[in-house]
Amino acid sequence: MTENTGNNREVTSKTNFIHQQVEKDLAEGKNNGRVLTRFPPEPNGYLHIGHAKSICLNFGIAQKYGGLTNLRFDDTNPEKEEDEYVRSIMEDVRWLGFDWGDRLYYASDFFQHLYDFALKLIREGKAYVDDQDAETISEQKGTPTRPGIESPYRSRSVEENLMLFEGMKNGDYDEGSRVLRAKIDMASPNMHMRDPILYRIMKTPHHRTGDKWVIYPLYDFAHGQCDYWEGITHSVCTLEFEVHRPLYDWFVDQLQDSDYRPRQIEFARLNLSYTIMSKRKLLELVKDGYVKGWDDPRMPTISGMRRRGYTPLSIRNFADRIGVTKVEGMSDVSLLEHSVREDLNKIARRVMGVLDPLKVVITNFPEGVTEDMEAINNPENPDDGTRMVPFTREIYIERDDFMEEPPSKFFRLAPGREVRLRYAYFVKCTEVVKDDSGRITEVHCTYDPASRGGNSPDGRKVKSTLHWVSATESIKAEVRLYDRLFTVEDPAGQKERDFKDFLNPESLVVLPECFIEPSVKEAEPLSHFQFERLGYFCVDPDSVAGKPVFNRTVPLKDAWSKEKGKSS
Repeated sequence: MTENTGNNREVTSKTNFIHQQVEKDLAEGKNNGRVLTRFPPEPNGYLHIGHAKSICLNFGIAQKYGGLTNLRFDDTNPEKEEDEYVRSIMEDVRWLGFDWGDRLYYASDFFQHLYDFALKLIREGKAYVDDQDAETISEQKGTPTRPGIESPYRSRSVEENLMLFEGMKNGDYDEGSRVLRAKIDMASPNMHMRDPILYRIMKTPHHRTGDKWVIYPLYDFAHGQCDYWEGITHSVCTLEFEVHRPLYDWFVDQLQDSDYRPRQIEFARLNLSYTIMSKRKLLELVKDGYVKGWDDPRMPTISGMRRRGYTPLSIRNFADRIGVTKVEGMSDVSLLEHSVREDLNKIARRVMGVLDPLKVVITNFPEGVTEDMEAINNPENPDDGTRMVPFTREIYIERDDFMEEPPSKFFRLAPGREVRLRYAYFVKCTEVVKDDSGRITEVHCTYDPASRGGNSPDGRKVKSTLHWVSATESIKAEVRLYDRLFTVEDPAGQKERDFKDFLNPESLVVLPECFIEPSVKEAEPLSHFQFERLGYFCVDPDSVAGKPVFNRTVPLKDAWSKEKGKSS
């Protein structure tokens, strides 16, 4: 099965065990043949690549089986949630190519429903108000091998519990002084069934409801019921919620008044090498200034990847390639980078840019003359056509493309050696100019006028082709070379040291004075380019007129070895 992702490009969706479960439910006629999934982020941070996998999975299931997907914000903790995060999540989901239509929900939409449901549980003797503090409640829960101890408040009457719960709702009690708990089974082998907390007192204004509520439901209580009220058929979540499923089903059992019921299905979360996936730790990097915000191109956030130049299709292809399993593992970031290169190779326009410039003076080329050389925009797509690149007497090449005393396997420019300039001419080095310190400042060459376009009229061959830009017609730009943020494959797994100890000091190298051919002058922010021989780059939003900034998205090839990571 394929999905259209825009621009006539498609991504293939593999069948997985969740698809098989959906197909089984459809074959059995469950939920009247409906498929309705949901993506339920908590608005307490920016989405990262792990969330992208979940987005692709949930929306992909609905697309595959002719269903729909809701976007629902799990906004039950006002201390950590902000409208900024809500807006960023919406932008990220849309950017990835998905649309929830008019099916936008918030857990806060259901606060009254959840309160009424809690009252129902109290009236049925299935919930009670507990006056103990969180630490005492936790200790009384016991261990997986030792039953819990019942709260001394577990036997309160329905009338007393209703009165106390109303007092909680009215703000009559201090934070931490009372909670509402479900009355299930303190001897259950599943710790989540040992009288879980449903409501706690939090006198913090909510980003949507303001001061209306001072009690808020916990995730386990809100999640399944929101699924139920929205009509969700398949509630797909990560593997750590597998042990929560009996509680999910218990709540639905208390609420259910029809044949319909949502089904929770778990899959292994994405773990990515050289990456941190904890929102708490990512927030620490942002707040403590280790990165320049949530959209720093070194961050694994969707906004950071967008700013770095990743494409929606590359992320969707990556999510499809790694698949969906029930087994935790580590995905190699190189596969993500491969998906990025694969997509950019098809769509990125080729240009020439010089990052470490060395001036070359072509002594027999006329002064004050500019010749336009025709260059191919993208050899992978002939429909992209060509562009004209100005060629002048003075040009820049990469400094490491010249050596005064080259080793035997160095085939680029050297004294007495001839090379091809991409799309232009053959040139031959005749002189080297140095400053007082002995540093090379210029290379003088002659060119063969008969070799225009980089073709030899007499069939002679050269062993190297160099990229270049005109020294007088090119655009000066800042280039930011981004690399992996960490030096070890599993920074979160280094238990004896802080994960920040493994930050890569070379994750960002800023080159303030690079030169790019003038065809990029009007490029819009986030436009993609391949700098020939150097890698894929995009225009950073920091760019202003006359002062473009380019971010390196990925090099042309994966130059990062496991040995480099280990030695760091």
